[in-house]
Amino acid sequence: MELTQQENRKEKFSSLKTWAKLIPFLKPYSRNMAGILILMLVNAGIDISFPLLSGYAVDQFVTPRTSEGLTGFAALYMVLVVTQMLCTMFFARAALKVEMYLGRDLKKKLFTHLQTLSFSYYNTTPVGVIMARVMSDTNKIGSVFAWSLVDVFWSATYVIGCMIVMLFLNWKLALLIIVVVPAIALLTLYFQKKILHINRQARKINAEITRHYNEGISGAKTSKTLVIEDKNTEAFQQVTGRMKDTTVRAVMLNAVYVPIIGFLTALAVAFVITGGGNMVLWGDIGIGELTIFMNFALVIADPVQTLARTISNFISTQANIERVSALLELEPQIQDTPEVIARYGTSLEPKKENWEPLEGHITFDDITFRYPDGTENVLEHFSLDVPAGTTVAIVGETGAGKSTLVNLACRFFEPTDGRILIDGRDYRERSQLWLHSNIGYVLQTPHLFSGSVKENIRYGRLDATDEEIVEAAKLVNAHDFILHMENGYDSDVGEGGGQLSTGEKQLVSFARAILANPKIFVLDEATSSIDTKTEALIQNAISTLLTGRTSFLIAHRLSTIRKADLILVVRGGKIIEQGTHQELMGQDGYYADLYHKQFESETAERVFAPQEKV
Repeated sequence: MELTQQENRKEKFSSLKTWAKLIPFLKPYSRNMAGILILMLVNAGIDISFPLLSGYAVDQFVTPRTSEGLTGFAALYMVLVVTQMLCTMFFARAALKVEMYLGRDLKKKLFTHLQTLSFSYYNTTPVGVIMARVMSDTNKIGSVFAWSLVDVFWSATYVIGCMIVMLFLNWKLALLIIVVVPAIALLTLYFQKKILHINRQARKINAEITRHYNEGISGAKTSKTLVIEDKNTEAFQQVTGRMKDTTVRAVMLNAVYVPIIGFLTALAVAFVITGGGNMVLWGDIGIGELTIFMNFALVIADPVQTLARTISNFISTQANIERVSALLELEPQIQDTPEVIARYGTSLEPKKENWEPLEGHITFDDITFRYPDGTENVLEHFSLDVPAGTTVAIVGETGAGKSTLVNLACRFFEPTDGRILIDGRDYRERSQLWLHSNIGYVLQTPHLFSGSVKENIRYGRLDATDEEIVEAAKLVNAHDFILHMENGYDSDVGEGGGQLSTGEKQLVSFARAILANPKIFVLDEATSSIDTKTEALIQNAISTLLTGRTSFLIAHRLSTIRKADLILVVRGGKIIEQGTHQELMGQDGYYADLYHKQFESETAERVFAPQEKV
């Protein structure tokens, strides 16, 4: 099930199960959180004592007009103030630690989990949506558990403590405040569902905004060349307009909810002042006791409102937890069985000592395949034996489905029916990492990581020496252009390889794949971004490197695959012809027609190219 489908399911509000999903992340910081709660308990106790001390001061010093014992009273008051200050300092430090570390752990878990998801997830999920979950949602969760939890505990402890003290002093006045508590609880339950729903919407729209930012930045050059800045701005204004409307609705709900709670609290304060004043007039209570109740009445409004606001914040955070949990619970479409994991390990914890050597003999045994989101079979009862060292070329028009067979062979997808054998065994009997570690994949649009040229080539084999990196670069004729860069192999390639041309990035990715020394090579139109002269230079290197390796060449230029052992011709997602170049040309079918058309086009380019340069 895809993440978007999980989010669109009917969601229950205020689910304890949702919050319970964070328990494993909170366990490492249970001592910190316990310390925070204890410190808040001390702080709340000190806050409760201040009105009592005020009443004591009125009875002992103000009414009798004496200063006897005032020094000791002042010292006690100062000790309480200093203690509260120290408690606040320590709890703030502990809360900050919980916020930072909890957010960090959630981000690490999400990042690690993202490494295990199948290719299909990244094909259907925008980068901005993923970033919103990894960054914004985790930050909100960490902040809530570090600070909002403190507010809830302090406010609840303070309010309950005040109630107990007031009941002990005068239950009649205390009941005037307690009577509003059920009303506050009912209002909180009423607004909870509405606030949670609106915040779910806000978080989803925020993910869209992040996606627009990401696409706007990464596609800035394309936007300028197409002159569609106004279209991008219009689309961005629409989504931010929806965010504004949703946010206003959320603010309006809170603007109604919080003042109502404040009104009920103020009403209770008025009751206490009125009732207490009458009791003083009738002599039922003293001035000091009335002072205590007045202080409680004046300060209790703030913690009650804080409690209401914090509860509202907790309610909204459930949406963040749901989004993070949905991503963590998303299972990859391609998974190893428990038996395979027990023997071969996982992608993050491999047991390489149990890995058998891979020769590269691939067998497609009665394969039927349909994409997970498709309705028609792309392959039906397809069988093909590819002995180790065979070069298989896959050709066809753009969008014909040339990558399907390669995706199956590399186990980026698995067959709907049938088996794929690697060296005579179903490849599902071994780990994905075992297979992927033996594959060198060069994409049509190469991706380089931020860092130096040397670092990017070394990703092919992390233990490679500098001499081996240089040798790999020389094999694909990347050495010369690298030396002409400012810092040679230590030159920075920029984000995504932005400091290099597309052809240069392609050559670096070639060197990276070659350095890995894989048993299976996949070249996905890998020379389409390289000029004809450079392509000619690396063809000999490629033919040498492919010797003894099983290779799949997805090609647009048919002239580059004439020496392939087997050519598969794909049209409309189906394999319609197969054979060697000579056999297919002899059939005078679809392949021959494609070849003749492309040959004529390339001939025309060579004929007219000199004239264009004059």
